[in-house]
Amino acid sequence: MQFLEHAWSFVGYLVPFLFVITIVVFFHELGHFLVGRWCGVKVDAFSIGFGPEITSFTDKKTGTRWRFAWLPLGGYVKFHGDANGASGGLAEGADQMTEAERKVTFFHQPVWKRAAIVFAGPAASFLLGIFIFAGSFYFEGRSVLAPVVETVRAGESAAAAGLQSGDVILSIDGQPVGNWGQMQRIVQSSAETKLTFVVQRGARDVTLEVTPRRRDVATPFGNHRVGMIGIEPSSKPENWIVERFTLVESLRKGIGETWFIVERTVAYIGGLIAGNESADQISGPLRIAEISGSVAKVSYTGLIYLAGIISVSIGFLNLLPVPLLDGGHLMFYAVEAVKGKPISEKNQELGFRVGMGLVMALMLFATINDVLHVGPKLMKLFG
Repeated sequence: MQFLEHAWSFVGYLVPFLFVITIVVFFHELGHFLVGRWCGVKVDAFSIGFGPEITSFTDKKTGTRWRFAWLPLGGYVKFHGDANGASGGLAEGADQMTEAERKVTFFHQPVWKRAAIVFAGPAASFLLGIFIFAGSFYFEGRSVLAPVVETVRAGESAAAAGLQSGDVILSIDGQPVGNWGQMQRIVQSSAETKLTFVVQRGARDVTLEVTPRRRDVATPFGNHRVGMIGIEPSSKPENWIVERFTLVESLRKGIGETWFIVERTVAYIGGLIAGNESADQISGPLRIAEISGSVAKVSYTGLIYLAGIISVSIGFLNLLPVPLLDGGHLMFYAVEAVKGKPISEKNQELGFRVGMGLVMALMLFATINDVLHVGPKLMKLFG
């Protein structure tokens, strides 16, 4: 009975994880697939996951083999004439193709078409995130807290600046503040930066200078260094606001949410380089599975929202100029466009080897982080 309970708990994490990863990978690869087909390139295989097949079928009209594989940590679209799913070179025997066969290969296309096909994957990831966020805003609206201060902790920067219980935050650095979450985002992303708060205190407006202090905050992804000023909201029923949005407003907010994720990711990478961020936030499949399971227990709409966040993150990371990733291919095509000829196969192969090393090192680091974070919980669960 205890084993069945543990197995059921495991399934409770595995199924949401597979749901999220499948959606994210499918739409990313679908971007490559659709633009590739639009450009006249034949697609030999569309795979969700790596390794041996679980199941597959072949589209007789297009000749594409659609497959699900056992390792659901990614996927690929293999275009005709490619040596592998990463477009890492010509397949063996490609030089013996007829002219008609060459015309439907990826490498036979002009550089702008190849760049469009590669860019389509990250673009699809961003679009998926935008539509998920926009759909959430449109169909569910948003319950938010009014920016009313309830508690000001002694010794923190808010108290030093003169914020008081009952203050209503109107704007920060000239940006209107409509709810508590909006205020948090501004403060958390502005550690050690002086901010100008305008608050309503009774019948008058008061201007205060507040500098958020950098603090380590525990999150499901690890410790996150954010700005904090030491205040807590008033959660009285009358301070809860349900916001509803039109379709256009929802789409605009979906784009804004996507941009916020990209902006914070860039800031995090910059913080890592500057030593202001903790590397334990770099997560792999184990921690994503843990978070997916936890979110699924609360609501499946939250799980879909998580898929949007991961999709945007995958789209951004794939645009980094690292060989093997989409951004690395785009970097090579940019050089080709400027020089008028492709980078030599030797240099491309060297680049892909370096890229593979960087990606594998990142995956290893993320896995170690996962084991350190999730390992004790798994031992407790199965112990």
